[in-house]
Amino acid sequence: MANKHTIVLLQTSQNRATRTFMDYDSISQAMDGICGLYERKLKELNPATRNIAYDIADLYNFIDGLADMSALVYDHTIQAFLPYDRQWIKQKVFQHLKRLAH
Repeated sequence: MANKHTIVLLQTSQNRATRTFMDYDSISQAMDGICGLYERKLKELNPATRNIAYDIADLYNFIDGLADMSALVYDHTIQAFLPYDRQWIKQKVFQHLKRLAH
């Protein structure tokens, strides 16, 4: 998963103006970025809480609650970006967090 340029595309609401992207040097960094996005949202919703804890189901609900989320991952063998859907992102986030826990 190292050194695979990854672009996360997301839309937070049905309003097309909420479309944005996040650009990363690797899939792992992209998964960190998605977790960070969720953690910032939690802090925004709970400003008085010092330590915020969540489980994978909470993160999945956040991802599913977005109007749209997908990823483009650069494949050096074909010199092109390959598209991946929300389910793939959820699977990669889970694997990433599992690796961090061990």
